[in-house]
Amino acid sequence: MADLSRRSLLRGMGGIGATGALAALTGCGVPPAYVEAADREAPDRSDRDHRLVFANWPLYIDADDHDKQRRPTLDAFQKRTGISVTYTEEINDNDEFFGKISPALMNHQPTGRDLVVISDWMCARYVRLGWVETMDRAAQPQVARHLDPLLASPHFDPGRRHSVPWQSGITGIAYNRRKLGREIKHTSDLWKPDLHGRVTLLSGLDEAFAMLLQGNGVDITRWTADDFHRMTDRIRGLVHKGQIRRFTGNDYIKDLDSGDVLAAQAYSGDVIQLRADNPDIEFVVPEEGAELWAESMMIPNLAAHKRNAERLIDYYYQPEVAAELAAWVNYVCPVPAAREVLASSKDKERARLAEDPLIFPDAAMRKRLAIARDITAGERAGFAKEWNAIVGL
Repeated sequence: MADLSRRSLLRGMGGIGATGALAALTGCGVPPAYVEAADREAPDRSDRDHRLVFANWPLYIDADDHDKQRRPTLDAFQKRTGISVTYTEEINDNDEFFGKISPALMNHQPTGRDLVVISDWMCARYVRLGWVETMDRAAQPQVARHLDPLLASPHFDPGRRHSVPWQSGITGIAYNRRKLGREIKHTSDLWKPDLHGRVTLLSGLDEAFAMLLQGNGVDITRWTADDFHRMTDRIRGLVHKGQIRRFTGNDYIKDLDSGDVLAAQAYSGDVIQLRADNPDIEFVVPEEGAELWAESMMIPNLAAHKRNAERLIDYYYQPEVAAELAAWVNYVCPVPAAREVLASSKDKERARLAEDPLIFPDAAMRKRLAIARDITAGERAGFAKEWNAIVGL
């Protein structure tokens, strides 16, 4: 099972550190950070050098039950293609990893990695800076055929030419229905008197803002600065009144489980695992909507094995392979066709996963999901300052 705290490590508090560092570097005699399209590709060595380097988050791939160093789907790819994969679990925070590889990228040097998995809000920064290569979709027929249409064209990367989702998820509301004694259907239900001081929200700007905007009736695919300020005004008032207990990282999991908190802004992948131990915990996509997010594979500039990386990406979009990965990590699967693979399994537990809307959202839920317009570079510093003042950072 995926680490409960993994998704919550992504919060980054708006990315001020990385953005500020980048601004300082580009203002002190360092070459401009943006890389022109003609300077992004290196001679590809894939035909003669059958390997690639793949950097991912910890506990974000299937592992053998008896040997956690073995990764069955990755092992099968290597056996099938003859391509050796150096797989590293080196990404623990978006900003930290950005800082790790940005010196090479801004100075037109290879990073030593052919494939990385980054949260989409951070992917937007890489795409804007011209730090990732354009994929050859003609060489990726499985992606073209099976990528979930809901994830196919985010604001930062129309047509997904620079990024392909590895896994996806939903930021919604988790609550203890038995202790609360009622259903939660709307974001505004969090502000009712019986939840006074028993609600938590996520502390990270990029993780929290979209669902809260939707709770105000905003279309998050085209939200404005005025929408953002109206939302923060409301949250500031709720904090002042004591309605919101606190802002959290992954520790909302402990609060919900103990009963100290009755409702929390939460990630769908965490709740699947919480429910295994506490069936009173429910997850809801509010009627006004919730954010659908992804963590996506990208090929950084000057990758030495681009075609090998494209083959690996396409391999994971085969429904049979996507089903294996989904059964292990329990996030929203970006390959809807994997549902039928799991449904036909003779293993009853695997077959039940096909009916879980937090892995394969049903039609009603899908209508309420949207990918938020990303926060632009010009907006980020001001918005993060405003949000962090509310959160207390």
